Amino acid sequence: MDASDPQTVCAAVVVALVVYGLFRWSPDPLRHIPTVGGPTASLLSFVSTSQWRNNARDLIMEGYQKYPGSIFKIAAYDRWIVVVNGTSLIEDLRKRPDDEVSFLDSVEENLSLKHTVGRGAAENPYHLNFVREKLSRAIPALIPDFVTEFACAFADYVPTKGSEWTTVAAFPFMQKAVARATTNVFVGQPLCRDEEYLRLAIIYTNSITDDRDIMKHVPGSLLKSIVATVTSATWRTNREVYPFLKPLIDERRKNMAEFGDDWTDKPTDLLQWLIEEAPVQRQTDMQIVERIMDLHFAAIHTSSTTSTHVLYYLATEPEWVETLRAEIEPIVAAEGWTKNAIAKMWKLDSIFRESQRVNGISVVSLTRLAMKDVTLADGTFIPKGTNLAASSFGTHFDDGILPGAASFDPFRWARMREASEAEATKHQFVNTSPEYIPFGHGRHACPGRFFASNELKVLIAYILLHYDFKLAGGATTRPENLYIDDSVVPNPTVEVMFRKRESTLE
Repeated sequence: MDASDPQTVCAAVVVALVVYGLFRWSPDPLRHIPTVGGPTASLLSFVSTSQWRNNARDLIMEGYQKYPGSIFKIAAYDRWIVVVNGTSLIEDLRKRPDDEVSFLDSVEENLSLKHTVGRGAAENPYHLNFVREKLSRAIPALIPDFVTEFACAFADYVPTKGSEWTTVAAFPFMQKAVARATTNVFVGQPLCRDEEYLRLAIIYTNSITDDRDIMKHVPGSLLKSIVATVTSATWRTNREVYPFLKPLIDERRKNMAEFGDDWTDKPTDLLQWLIEEAPVQRQTDMQIVERIMDLHFAAIHTSSTTSTHVLYYLATEPEWVETLRAEIEPIVAAEGWTKNAIAKMWKLDSIFRESQRVNGISVVSLTRLAMKDVTLADGTFIPKGTNLAASSFGTHFDDGILPGAASFDPFRWARMREASEAEATKHQFVNTSPEYIPFGHGRHACPGRFFASNELKVLIAYILLHYDFKLAGGATTRPENLYIDDSVVPNPTVEVMFRKRESTLE
């Protein structure tokens, strides 16, 4: 063989890869699970990866229809994803303990967090208890603050004049509005109105997925770590945020030492809770910053996406806007901006639940990583290291589960609540079940969904009461979503026009 001939070398490489692929495929423990979107052989699975990148929604629906109540696998760029169908297997996945199938390890591996921000949050997620408990209990006190921050965000980013229309890019604006309200809860003022801090919080949010796209093309843990030190925007942004939070941390520690239990105006925000817990958990100041930023990602990414989806629906459906205003205006007039008032807005709650059903954050849910060999309830063997997920799109569009599932019906859940008072809670936006899994289900269901649902309903209610709005350019149909890998993204380039309304409600 002439090693200097490029064609000869290429042919030899192809032959070697084929032999290697066949060798790997023969004992492949996932070989018994049917494949959707391409060939089953490990070597040839790369043929399917572009399908997952650009067509994940259709692959999920195809697998759901071909293998009802069963499982299938799809080739992502760097792994197989085994997808379970049907409420029985969803319940099986939900019930399994973390030492069998781990949610946090699945997130860490999917986002390559150990190479960019470390494994600390996955190994010891104590900060989630603050979200699940303290933050949820604080919601009644936070509602007026949400209104204040959204009003400031509109004043700064949507400067309307009289009856003139002001045009803004909808998704970036929603990111800024959510970032301000969330930052106020996480670290308080003045950072919640510091444009540079907010910019970094949004950059961090976007960088998580950008880094993931780079890391999945890099083989091996060691090489990933090396590449991450050069390319990771997540890692770099954490260090840029540190000078903003370090003085606050030092000042609060000084006040804690000086005043102790007599510190009467001690902040009740996430940063304070993390500072107080840091000695117990042996956390450095940098690790506190990292956890704050991880929660910024979780809050800004999901909430801005969810609110933009709803805004796009309302911008093209004036009748829905009027229905919601008719519900919201008398409630706010009578009770003001309170948690109880928000809870009475059943139609507003319904359109969020319906939007999450039809759009969601991802085409899959209940992602897990097999920590040991397991056998599912249907007898399927799952080897250690396998990535598992439930088909949320298949579940949510199943007419057998929800009649008329293919259509978007904004107020269907409000009607269900009105029809059966005993089951009213079951049909709330935040409620999860094997049939409704955009927040996950069970002990790993999104712990921040109660906080987020109130924040988002305040945001859309505020817009409805204070602004008229429509899609720019005379568009009358809702913009199509983007589907990138498993993510569902509202089109980020769409512009929305706002005009101030006459309103006596503040």
